[in-house]
Amino acid sequence: MGIKAYILISTDTKFTKTITQLISVIDGVKEVNEVLGPFDIVVEIQLDTLEQISECLRNKIRGIEGVKDTVTCVRIR
Repeated sequence: MGIKAYILISTDTKFTKTITQLISVIDGVKEVNEVLGPFDIVVEIQLDTLEQISECLRNKIRGIEGVKDTVTCVRIR
């Protein structure tokens, strides 16, 4: 079943659409939504381990041009 996390992303607004598209094809990503408020994108991701979630953040999401900040909320069953 794995570990589910919600990643809240702040972006440079000129890149938000592109970031949404790039994140949507990352392995483990279940849903990507542009939202209004203090964050610009909310991502639902599900992977087998916390390490995989951390690696995805470090190596894929945070490296995308225009990603300014992330907050991750992990749900462990």
